[in-house]
Amino acid sequence: MHYLLTLAIYFMIFAIQAWGLNLQFGLTGILDFTYITFVAIGAYFAGVAAMTPSTNGGMGGSYILGWHLPFPLSPVIGGLAAAMLGVIVGIIGLRRLRSDYLAIVTVSVGQIVWMVIGNATPLFNGWDGIVGVPQPYNSVMNLSTNNYELPFLVISVIVAALIFWLMRSLTESPYGRILRAIREDENVAAALGKNVFRYRMSAFVIGAFIAGISGALQIEYIGAWNPSGWTTLETFIVWAAMLVGGRGNNRGMLLGAFLVPVLFSEATRLITIPGHPLLIQAIRGMAIGLLMILAVRFRPQGAIPERKRVFELSAIPGLKEDVANGHTAQG
Repeated sequence: MHYLLTLAIYFMIFAIQAWGLNLQFGLTGILDFTYITFVAIGAYFAGVAAMTPSTNGGMGGSYILGWHLPFPLSPVIGGLAAAMLGVIVGIIGLRRLRSDYLAIVTVSVGQIVWMVIGNATPLFNGWDGIVGVPQPYNSVMNLSTNNYELPFLVISVIVAALIFWLMRSLTESPYGRILRAIREDENVAAALGKNVFRYRMSAFVIGAFIAGISGALQIEYIGAWNPSGWTTLETFIVWAAMLVGGRGNNRGMLLGAFLVPVLFSEATRLITIPGHPLLIQAIRGMAIGLLMILAVRFRPQGAIPERKRVFELSAIPGLKEDVANGHTAQG
């Protein structure tokens, strides 16, 4: 039972991550190849915001902040910290760089942040990471460590529902239509008077904020975080979940989060080769890669494709008559 509850919690966390990346790339076309960095920043800042002040080398190690904030506030701090990093990266890369060049910048920024956090021990205890992050049941639920999975799952579902509502509101609004227009052809969007940089920047920062929230949930659940937990592979897994589920589709992100990080990853744990644990790990990685290749090969649009939006002239009051009159005048 504990195992199933843990899977359900991670499913919610991965779904939130997929929604944030879907806003950045699925709707806006921004190639963010360091998405896991925003998740990590959210986790780190949420963790140190929830912890008591550092004891300078004690059990928790050395770290900044130590505000001992309760659960509802610490994830917000993590999300805002990730958003601030998104602002910095956006100012550097979004104004003039496009496509492959922007992707290179995001990868470079991710490596720089990873090295700085690992080597600057006073920030987040270096390569050892931070441990002993208070879990929500310690501050708001007063539960023991043996029965907190279900309440935490309820919290995760509530947060995921709020993020889903936010994403649905954004994607179905005029704002979402502008993002899709920029994704398809930003030059045309600019010619129609839209501030492409402002819209791309806002989508990038909101996506980073959502990533930070997911990282905050993850560290609040497991109670620890270190650089070995956020490598390039984790970004690849979130990208795979988005592509398999169907870019641009919020419901597809739910399916992708279930298929890739949960079903594909956990099903391959059943592979057993006695006496060869390292070989099992390698085969498991290849099996996950093969499953994703097959999914993309036979369903390139994703399991749940983005709904194509068609606007007819009759749906816009007065436009059909104006167009007809214009053609008549020209004739």
